[in-house]
Amino acid sequence: MKHALSVTREQDFAAWYQAVVSEADMAEESGVRGCMVIRPWGYGVWERMQALLDKAIKETGHENCYFPLFIPLSYFAKEAEHVEGFAKEMAVVTHHRLKAENGTLVPDPEAKLEEPLVVRPTSETVIGTAFSRWTQSWRDLPLLINQWANVVRWEMRTRMFLRTTEFLWQEGHTAHATRGEAVEETLKMLEVYRRFAVDALALPVIAGEKPENERFPGADATYSIEAMMQDGKALQAGTSHFLGQNFAHAQNIRFQDRDGELAYAWTTSWGVSTRMIGGVIMTHGDDDGLRLPPVVAPQQVVIIPMLRDTEEDDAVLAHCRALAAELRQQSAFGEALRVQVDAKDIKASNKRWAWVKKGPPLIVEVGPRDIANGAVSVVRRDRLYGDNGKLASAATPRGDFVAGAAALLEEIQAGLLAEATARRDANIHDGITTVEQLTAFYEKGGKFPGWVSVGWSRPTGAALEKVVETLKGLRLSIRNAPTGAAPAEGNCLFTGEPAVERVLIGRAY
Repeated sequence: MKHALSVTREQDFAAWYQAVVSEADMAEESGVRGCMVIRPWGYGVWERMQALLDKAIKETGHENCYFPLFIPLSYFAKEAEHVEGFAKEMAVVTHHRLKAENGTLVPDPEAKLEEPLVVRPTSETVIGTAFSRWTQSWRDLPLLINQWANVVRWEMRTRMFLRTTEFLWQEGHTAHATRGEAVEETLKMLEVYRRFAVDALALPVIAGEKPENERFPGADATYSIEAMMQDGKALQAGTSHFLGQNFAHAQNIRFQDRDGELAYAWTTSWGVSTRMIGGVIMTHGDDDGLRLPPVVAPQQVVIIPMLRDTEEDDAVLAHCRALAAELRQQSAFGEALRVQVDAKDIKASNKRWAWVKKGPPLIVEVGPRDIANGAVSVVRRDRLYGDNGKLASAATPRGDFVAGAAALLEEIQAGLLAEATARRDANIHDGITTVEQLTAFYEKGGKFPGWVSVGWSRPTGAALEKVVETLKGLRLSIRNAPTGAAPAEGNCLFTGEPAVERVLIGRAY
């Protein structure tokens, strides 16, 4: 069967991914290594994600604010573990002016900054400094803020959406009077992320705690949501960190408690980024391009008028616009349907396949014959082909389609989630109890081997370092210990000690 893309997932998953990003008009290279131009269709997906997640964050009592892009280097120096974790990724501004020299522009030596400025890799330090000013009494707590921003981390190996030098994200930061409140906040936001991934993106993520070696620099505990891509690799789709009092001590976030004593606050941070868009592509895409879950599709229904440069074209176009207006009166997922009429002067079949690659849930074609028959031709992007291998374009009475469009979108959303969940569950493997078996599994586990679930004793120190080296040699990592899992039985695969939990291991992006 011939597909819209020139490369299939089976042939070369990495090349397939790049083809989807490009041919679905999601993003393109910018001319600066590791930085991308997010095109309107790709940014439309981000806007949908942003709107839905912003609403969920505000419903939990958080407020949005904004902090500077540039952070004084001295702010990082206050927290040794944190700065060590980001030192190799920091972009640093040292001059504030250029000058012409021998026909080229160079930094002006006389414009060197007294203190270098770090281009924001994350905002714990600058926000912690503000928290220290804002927190005087227990009555000022909790502080619950969120920021939508861009950050810069100087990545060596980049891939659009998945790992870029500059990316967009939200980062939440909170301060609390007690440890219990901070832990509760950390887990609450992890659940917000989990529900958003499942309900909006149709990503069946697994929430759990990261091992000690995978913690955010300076955190007491890090939790993540992990998604399985179609190639069996894991994608860390979001994180929530319990920072303990580490940043409070470094940034002097203190308050007078109810007893009149000075105490240090307990803080958290949490975030998701445009990396989630890469997760949607690799979870739902097929060999014809992107398949977008209706909840986050910028347009849920795309109507293509079958224009033939005849006198009938005006009537066809008017009919399509009237159809779009009718559809916008319907609602799905608590919102009016998002509908676009593509009236570009391009051959209809070319427009159809361009939209197939972009992945809106429903593509509707309308021509003079359809109008005469009171029908529309509907293509479901989640079920592109029929049993005969041909494009499944179903002629549907116009009134029936309008009345049933919302239910159809809800069916598509549920179907994408069910498909991804079944694939994930079929590719999580139990029964591996030794490093030798783990090695053999990933050597012989096929092209897309998936993950394994193994016993874990939570080793620390030298024992943990040994485990990390073993996994690194196999190109594996521990993803997380799933929350709410059944009690662990047996021994730790790596130490032989009694297991206290089970962890997921896999290859990852």
